[in-house]
Amino acid sequence: MTHSQIMRALSGLLLALLVAILSSTIVSNALPTILADLDGTQGQYTWVVTAMLLTSTATTPIWGKLSDLFSKKMLYQVAIVIFTLGSILGGIAQSMPELIAYRALQGIGMGGLQALVQVVIAAMISPRERGRYSGYIGATFAVATVSGPLVGGLIVDSPLGWRWCFWVCVPIAVIAFVVLGRTLHLPVLKRKVKIDWLGATLLVGGVALLLVWISLAGKDFDWVSGTSAAYLGGAIVALAAAVYVESRHSEPVVPLRLFRNRTFTLSVLGTLAVGTAMFGGAVFLGQYFQISRAFSPTHAGLMTLPMVLGLFLSSTIAGQVISRTGRTKPFLIGGAVMLVVALGLLGTVDHTTNLAWMGVMLAMMGIGVGCLMQNLVLVVQNEVPMRDMGSASSVITFFRTLGGSAGVSALGAVLAAQVATNVSDSLAKLGISGGPSAAGGGSLDVGALPGPVQEIVRAAYGDATGTIFTVGAVISLATLVAVLLMREVPLRTTLDLPEEPGPALERDRADYART
Repeated sequence: MTHSQIMRALSGLLLALLVAILSSTIVSNALPTILADLDGTQGQYTWVVTAMLLTSTATTPIWGKLSDLFSKKMLYQVAIVIFTLGSILGGIAQSMPELIAYRALQGIGMGGLQALVQVVIAAMISPRERGRYSGYIGATFAVATVSGPLVGGLIVDSPLGWRWCFWVCVPIAVIAFVVLGRTLHLPVLKRKVKIDWLGATLLVGGVALLLVWISLAGKDFDWVSGTSAAYLGGAIVALAAAVYVESRHSEPVVPLRLFRNRTFTLSVLGTLAVGTAMFGGAVFLGQYFQISRAFSPTHAGLMTLPMVLGLFLSSTIAGQVISRTGRTKPFLIGGAVMLVVALGLLGTVDHTTNLAWMGVMLAMMGIGVGCLMQNLVLVVQNEVPMRDMGSASSVITFFRTLGGSAGVSALGAVLAAQVATNVSDSLAKLGISGGPSAAGGGSLDVGALPGPVQEIVRAAYGDATGTIFTVGAVISLATLVAVLLMREVPLRTTLDLPEEPGPALERDRADYART
């Protein structure tokens, strides 16, 4: 494909990816209004987000495996259709259980869109040239992450109402479907199809139990309890059974042989921390600016622009340089160091931190994530054959999302505990007993609290935010160690790896020698 053909196909891919990421962030500012309209509870509030994240994470490896067996273009269009259907139904939901179910359907489509964009690009472009295009993916992530809360807030405040938070993505998804139909032309590999449905079921079930446990533990039940043991035990049993089945199937959903590759295994380890930083930054920074600094949702979204700009510039510039030099390791090491330093500095944040300095730290975090996010996928794609491209790419995406969802839940528990401690200590100094309940029962509607209590709660949230970023810095050390241990392999200029020596190749060589 020529550069112009690639750009036309890429426009459809990125449009679909844009609406997928946008859909997961656009409802954040609309959820209070949605809950009031549909008579929802606090537990259902969590599940509107968790349902989509759970299904998108759990189905990512399955989409990747299917792309190794079927037409990548057809699968991408199927993912768009599933996502669009979920969006339309979400907008007409009449109750919270309905909305949660439709968000889960959206998540299935979103999992396909996130996983398959990497696979389709790998089928069009060689690793050496892929860097210059991977920057566009990073830019799309950045734009969707920052614009989602802003657009959602504007829609809710307009005469359109919250239902258009779901419907606004539909026209863009339809355009992406049409553009891909006209511009994306990939060869379809014809071979016998044998899908490991038992392994896929066990994998989805195990991951689902794990994510449900992480999402609910500490809120609906204690981390150390019989319920926790049941969830965690069930997840371990299901995943262990999945590994057993996968190791014996001819077409496993996640080929275990991939983990024999050192680069692949280290990339999986490294991308877990990147997911925690990327998702955690979006979730907790918005809370910091709104609760601790008393900014509006729109203002809070604007305050994260330095991080988005850093991610956009670093992913774009790194991609261009990598395409020219064929080397990825300098950017991986530089990005990992920058991420550790940025999160370490953010660990000093409190409710009085200078906002200009905050912007510098956020820009540094964005630069680190931008250098790592796409390039960890790129180094894996450079070392696997085309027959495993879908599985390998989707597994990396899967672990990044898993790291994000698990990290956000765990860091959220740390934040809640630290806020409770800070509030209790501040109230005790004033001679008030009762812990956080005396400060409004832990309500996030800080503006409704009395003036002195408002100051205590805002300070508690601001000071606790530094703690979770310190934890994030420790986690990101794993990424730094992983990229340091990676071997430097120049990016190949071909779509597929050369054929490995074997009986068939040796026979061909012998025939050639005789002739």
